[in-house]
Amino acid sequence: MPIDIDRLTEDELRDLHSRITERLRVIQQLRAHGTMMKFSIGERVTFTADGRRVFGVLVRYNKRTVTIIGDGGLRWNVSPGFVERVVPGSTPRTDVPVVEAMASLSSRSVLARIGRGRGGRS
Repeated sequence: MPIDIDRLTEDELRDLHSRITERLRVIQQLRAHGTMMKFSIGERVTFTADGRRVFGVLVRYNKRTVTIIGDGGLRWNVSPGFVERVVPGSTPRTDVPVVEAMASLSSRSVLARIGRGRGGRS
């Protein structure tokens, strides 16, 4: 059913725009959630940041991202589409106090401590 947008008023166009953007947001969240569920809490994962490979442990599911504690101890919020499983034995593991790091996570303070999009840097 095509919509003739040339006949819509400004208010109708604004309403249509907000409905479209909300629907696109829901679709993106469902896609991210499906990708996220391919991984398990405590699983070794890897992703690329600033041109280098980061290895760590997935510790939490967020609304659109997963929280990963890197082997260096930094926390990263990463879109699940950029995360890959680590094949056991393929990388040396450094001892990271993951249980302590997981215990220190609180639902409201993670973003405040890690800085958006730059993983561990403010």
